[in-house]
Formats: sequence, structure tokens, C-alpha cells
Amino acid sequence: MTALSSLDFPANDFPATVSTLASGLTVVHQHVPATPVVTVDVWVNAGAIAEPEPWSGMAHFLEHMIFKGTDRLLPGQFDQVIETRGGMTNAATSHDYAHFFINVAAAHLTDALPHFADLLLNAAIPDDEFDRERLVVLEELRQAYDDPDWVGFQSLMEIVYPGHPYGRSVLGTEATLMGRSPQEMRQFHRAHYQADGMTVVVVGDVDEENTLRLVEQSFAEFAPRGAIAPNGTTRLSQRTAPSRDVIQLPRIEQARLLMAWIGPGVSQLRDAYGLDLLSIALAGGRMSRLVWELREQRQLVHGIDSSFSLQRDASLFTISALLDAEYVAVVEGLIGDRLLDLAHTPIDPYELNRYKRQLCNDYAFSTETTNQIAGLYGYYSILSNPAVSVTYPAQIQSFQPEELQQLAARYLSPDRCTAVILQPIA
Repeated sequence: MTALSSLDFPANDFPATVSTLASGLTVVHQHVPATPVVTVDVWVNAGAIAEPEPWSGMAHFLEHMIFKGTDRLLPGQFDQVIETRGGMTNAATSHDYAHFFINVAAAHLTDALPHFADLLLNAAIPDDEFDRERLVVLEELRQAYDDPDWVGFQSLMEIVYPGHPYGRSVLGTEATLMGRSPQEMRQFHRAHYQADGMTVVVVGDVDEENTLRLVEQSFAEFAPRGAIAPNGTTRLSQRTAPSRDVIQLPRIEQARLLMAWIGPGVSQLRDAYGLDLLSIALAGGRMSRLVWELREQRQLVHGIDSSFSLQRDASLFTISALLDAEYVAVVEGLIGDRLLDLAHTPIDPYELNRYKRQLCNDYAFSTETTNQIAGLYGYYSILSNPAVSVTYPAQIQSFQPEELQQLAARYLSPDRCTAVILQPIA
């Protein structure tokens, strides 16, 4: 089977327009006249994957510091501008991106967008605010280490992605956070918050002409580009032998079984979408294979879930179970057997159609509001191209049992599994 790249997907029905301004800034716009609000979602190629290893946590820390003002905006002033107009703002950082969004009434977009752009392009990163906010980020890190599920997942990532930024926590470590300076953060900001690495998505009750004019005016002053050391990314490869680690933790009553496989990156979107279907088939609801057998029938687990996370370089397929420690080995073995079943026997077409409907319904429910649509376009703009996003339902519907059988054999072999088991201290 030939893997399809993102460029092989037809997107003739894409309801938005994609423009590139003279500065190199990408603008995605969709007019939604049925709602009197507008979402502006700005996506930046400045996730944790962009960090040199000694700067681990910088991208997430910068997300916090973006809101600490500019030479024209005092700390907290931007929030006041948005909230007094009935809007809201938020942000998130992952390995592949950072993104920031505002929701405002369409009538207030002209007032709000210049402030939003100023915040993103001209972050002052004041020394005193840097020191104060670092304490906030360190507390967030400490709270993460108090969460056994986070500890288990991060341990899993370190094994799955050795030597690659995906294996490092987006939050960084106490050592890397304490070792950084405001000047280094300004350097990181100037290196990555540039027009050619940024997409502005505007969805709502504003027409294309006014959108492009307002975005071009607001995002006109990019700082001179900075430079930082490369991130030291290593090449990823599929594991050829299973790996298993056991961690004992206090204050947990049930064990956790976490299993992971490296999946395809965005250059093989067809394979990635197929793994989405296999994830639903395994543990996407009460009637899925692992949930029905291990929880409903045999009652070996308290809960079991599967997920597929698309990432630029290499995606992640996971199965996680909450269970009593005495059943870990049995459940791990049964999961391996069911994966082999998928690789050896095609899924029944009737069963497959149920999974297809579930995924397509999930897609429909997740693209109802302006902020959901803007987030979808921005996410695909960073990883692939925004027009690909609307092809997802058709791609899901086109899968046949034999193709999914091949994907299960290629990616989900028990021999390529990384497992981390969390157990209560006896």
C-alpha cells in the first residue's frame, strides 16, 4: 500500500480562504454570518520541539510571559481590554506548536485585534515578571509530578522517544527553568514568533476584505529575527523489541498499564487516519473490543482507553488501563493477542461501519463553533495545510477492512510496544 502525503488529499470543498501576506504571514479566513462573534486563533511554529535541550520548558514558559505585556501594554491590561468587551482569551503549548486565541463580539474585533497582535509580536518579557511567573510554572511542574498518570505518561514518552524533543516534558524541568534568563527568552521569542512561522485564523462574522486589511495592519511590526542553537533532534525509528518498565508509587490504589507505539507523522496522513479508526475499534466505547472483553465481560480492568495523537515527526498510539496490580500481566497479554487478531483477520464490515460513524459524528460535533473551527484550521496549518482538515470524514469513510488489517500489522505489533506499569508500593 502506498502512503499518501498531505498533498495527495483533495480539498475542493474547503469553505475557508488561505492567503499569504507580503510579510509571509499566513491568514486563514472563514465568514460565518450566522453568529455575531469572531474567533482569532494564532498558531506559531514554536512548540517544545523548537527548544535546545538545555532550554527545555522555554516554549511553555513563554506562553505565560506573552500575557505580561509590551512597551504599550502593562501586565494585565490586555486581559482587561478583552474582558471589558465581553470576550475571552487563552493559550496552549504542545511539542509541535504554541497557539493563542481570542473570542470577541464581531463589533469589537477592530479594537481587540491590534492589542492581541502587539502582545504576540512585541512581548516585553520584563525581568521582574519573569521571576514571578517562573514560580508559577515551577508550581505547575510540581503539581504534575503529584499526578501519577502524568508521571507514568512522561516516563513512557522518555522511552518511546529517546533523544528526541517528544520525549521531554513540555513543562521542562526545575533545572532547565531555573537556568534560563529573560534575555534568552527574548531571544527564543525573536527567533520563532516571525511571520513565516505563524498562521492567523479568523472565523466568524467578518468578511474577507476587512479581515485581511485588519490582520495586515495589526501584524505589521515583527521584531528583527533572532537565532538560537538547534534542538538536537534525533531520527526516530520503530522499536524492534518490546520494552517494559515498572514504577512503584505511593498514594495510588490501583495499578496503571500504559502501552505505546510510534505511529506515522504528517507525511503519511492516510496511515494516521487509519490508526484513528483502529483506536476506536480497540477502546472507543462500551462496544469496542477491549472495553467489551476486559471491562464488561471479564471484569479485569476498571477502565481502558485508547488514543491516537497526530504529531509532525512521529505520532503516538496508546492504550491505557486502570486495574488491580494482580491482573497486569494477564491484561497485557490479552491486549497483545487482540492486536495480533487485528493484524491477521480483517474487521467485519458491519463493525467497521459503526466505528466510522462514531468518528465522523465526533468530527461533526467538534466543528460546530467558531473557536472549534479556527482551532482545527490552525492545527492543520501548523502540521500540514488547513484545507486537509475538511477531508477527514471522507477519508475515514473510504477505509476498507483489508487496509486496516495491514496498518495493524505494520504499526501495532506487540514486539514494538513500550509499556510502563505503575504499581502501588506494597
